[in-house]
Amino acid sequence: MTFLHIPWLECSFVLSLVGALYVSRLRDPNRASAAGLVFTGIVLACTMLAWLGFYFDPDASLSQWSLQTELLGREIFFIDRLSAPLVPMVALLHFLTALATARTKMRRFSFSWSLLAESIRLMTFSCKEPWILIALLIANSIPPYFELVNRRKPTRVYVLHMGLFAGLLVFGWAFVDPTQLHSTQTAWATIPVLAAILLRCGTIPVHCWVTDWFEHASFGNALLYVAPLSGVYAGVRLLLPIAPDWMLQGVGIISLVTAVYAAAMATIQRETRRFFAFLFLSHTSLVLVGLELVTSVSLTGALSLWFSVSLSLGGFGLTLRALESRFGRLALTDFHGLYDSSRALAVSFLITGLASVGFPGTLGFVSTELLVDGAVEANVFIGLGVVAATTLNGIAVVRAYLLIFTGAHHASTISLQLGIRERIAVWTLSVLILAGGIYPQPGLTSRLKAADALIAERKKLRLTDPTPAPPSESTRHD
Repeated sequence: MTFLHIPWLECSFVLSLVGALYVSRLRDPNRASAAGLVFTGIVLACTMLAWLGFYFDPDASLSQWSLQTELLGREIFFIDRLSAPLVPMVALLHFLTALATARTKMRRFSFSWSLLAESIRLMTFSCKEPWILIALLIANSIPPYFELVNRRKPTRVYVLHMGLFAGLLVFGWAFVDPTQLHSTQTAWATIPVLAAILLRCGTIPVHCWVTDWFEHASFGNALLYVAPLSGVYAGVRLLLPIAPDWMLQGVGIISLVTAVYAAAMATIQRETRRFFAFLFLSHTSLVLVGLELVTSVSLTGALSLWFSVSLSLGGFGLTLRALESRFGRLALTDFHGLYDSSRALAVSFLITGLASVGFPGTLGFVSTELLVDGAVEANVFIGLGVVAATTLNGIAVVRAYLLIFTGAHHASTISLQLGIRERIAVWTLSVLILAGGIYPQPGLTSRLKAADALIAERKKLRLTDPTPAPPSESTRHD
């Protein structure tokens, strides 16, 4: 296993940065696309090897040849039980998005910015050091800004929200007690951090930046920015260990309201991009609901749903992107009858869309069941809210399918079937979704261990029940 102990994680960071620099010097879109695909494929292989190294030896360090230990004396970026499947997932989404980029989209999809953003995201999902993580989260919002500038789209809404996110995060963490001598942090620390994470996750009433982002960015970059759920990762790493129970309960209620509201909005949207944006907002909020309940069942369900949603909505987004490259932005007001024109797209739409709402036989089914069980165990009304949000999301997906693929036959003089690269990308995610639904045990075991580790870390800081229990009668007499 010495081969697996090579610092593949560090290699993925370096190669994505080198790839971004190399591709930025290419002026031919076809050459840039080919080079970008090669670099993202190599980065994906590196992250898979890093994950395998952790899987076979979870307690091993990166390597005795690690640049981190040579330069910094310690490992800042590493894979643990939480991030083990998330790091290769980020790389997979980048690779499949690059693979599925059609020739008509190559001039609008920046492979160099995508590789730079991939490097930042990989470092983000492998970092636990608070200040470095905060810096990476802020840096992660910079490439999307240039995406909007290069496309000559308005940036005011995005800059306002991401600037507020950065300011609240830095301000709040400046008041966190790094010595952990107290069982609770001050409100000056927890409230700004909470507000920053809710903003980044698109919780109401600060959700408009997500719909604006999907409206103006290219679909590929818009998908890559939101699909990994970076805001949820920030919540797990920064907020979950320090927030008191009452604050987590408040986050759960706000997230539940957002989940139901966004799901309801998804059922009435008149345009595919806004429909997808609200679908994403609802699922992100459902993951937050499970995380803030802080029980083993709910956390396992939330972490499983996180992975499931990233894959399923990633595939769903790629399917919508392929539709958009052929038919333009589709309105959800009329029946388009596209089934005969592209049956593979219709099947991919159903598999990925229904997987995101927990359809039986898919990766999301067991995750959703665990989340519902954990929510009902904590509070029956929270459980009912989760079921309502999931039901509305399912209605929204079926409604969109019927409007896009059924109805009057769409006549076309050219072939509108999926290309080989698009077919590989979409069906790869579909196979992973179905395989995870048929044999979910390894994934659930991994997420259970991660949930137990998070609970243990929170208990270690004595935050599970910060209020001391009143002394018993015998203690008083003594």
